[in-house]
Amino acid sequence: MTAPSLEIIHAEALRLEDEDPAPKRDAFELPKNAQGTLAYLTGNSLGPLPKQTRQELTTELDDWSRLAVDAHFEATHPWYDAHLALAEPGGRLVGGQPHEVVWMNGLTVNLHLLLASFWRPNGSRTKILMDAPAFPSDTYAIKSHMRQRGFDPDEHLIVVDPGGDRTTKPEQLEAAIHAAGDSLCMGMIAGVNFLTGQVHPIRRITKALHSVGALAGWDLAHAAGNIPLELHNDNVDFAAWCSYKYLNGGPGGLSGVFIHERHGKDTSRPRFGGWWGNDPTTRFKMHQIPEFHPVPSADSWQLSNPPIMALAPLRSALALFDDIGMAALRARSRRLTGWLRDALPAWVEVMTPKDAQGAQLSLRVPNAEAMQAHLHQEGVVCDVRKPDIIRAAPAPLYNTYEDAFRLVRALTLAKDSGLNS
Repeated sequence: MTAPSLEIIHAEALRLEDEDPAPKRDAFELPKNAQGTLAYLTGNSLGPLPKQTRQELTTELDDWSRLAVDAHFEATHPWYDAHLALAEPGGRLVGGQPHEVVWMNGLTVNLHLLLASFWRPNGSRTKILMDAPAFPSDTYAIKSHMRQRGFDPDEHLIVVDPGGDRTTKPEQLEAAIHAAGDSLCMGMIAGVNFLTGQVHPIRRITKALHSVGALAGWDLAHAAGNIPLELHNDNVDFAAWCSYKYLNGGPGGLSGVFIHERHGKDTSRPRFGGWWGNDPTTRFKMHQIPEFHPVPSADSWQLSNPPIMALAPLRSALALFDDIGMAALRARSRRLTGWLRDALPAWVEVMTPKDAQGAQLSLRVPNAEAMQAHLHQEGVVCDVRKPDIIRAAPAPLYNTYEDAFRLVRALTLAKDSGLNS
């Protein structure tokens, strides 16, 4: 069967864009080159700048200039409880109650804090289970905790290695969980795998972990803002994610944390103490109360007062998701990424399972770095994971079918240039 010509594919992309436009494209400052706006398909790595974020940051700078310390209580968005204003939209984003969500630190810092609280090896129940390929920072965090507490990762870390195709089936995870049985203390699994783009069934795997008495922890760096989440109803114990990818919260943006209320309300659970995790009714008694009294919510995992310049971009970023809703965004994502997958040249191998894909498609290609340079020359921005993977993630908020077509065109031209061999 003859593949459709680029002209036919382009005409279809234009038709679909009329029927199914990107709902918030005009809300972003998308990167450009001398020829115009780039086809930016790397929101899975760093989201573009929402236009409103400039105003949010300017407001904070103006309040700092005008009020200085009094801005803690008199600013446009008072600094003292600025993090609380983001608990509700954060909860809507991940399917949690407001008191189960807090924005703080970077993602790996939060993983360390969560490991300190939830990896509590006891007797024979010592092991942590991960999926593979795992993001290296997760592996570093887990191994460093094990070594610091006198446990050998070679004995106590279970990595479910999928083998040749690099995607882990839910059945493989479940089998490994049940094989570990009562030696398993917790799981730390990616909601969406960073390398393959595979979406894991959170409720199903959480249930499997709980069935052997283990806790369910999730790294949602590539899931938050990509797929709908129902962390409370799925009975997840804890989770963390970053805000600089699909959420468009800015480079190095704050991480979000979910802690199920059964743990958040348990103030006896060990955690690192800091003054912003303390009971706010006594927080400013300071030296008068030398003992830490955690507030019975996710807020008690905070250590320091919120970084205002990092919180401000989240206001505009989360407002975009609230305005559209994750269900509608996911529906458009299925259409957009699904169309791209079907339109790709036949020589491109798609690693991402078709029945478990989010926005991202991981494409195995020869000469990946040379291919990325070619894509840039054609005005298409994707990223590379060496040695042979190009990641392309059409974001339903701002990417168009034209953006997706430009990737298809660039890959087709790559074959003509011999880059596919």
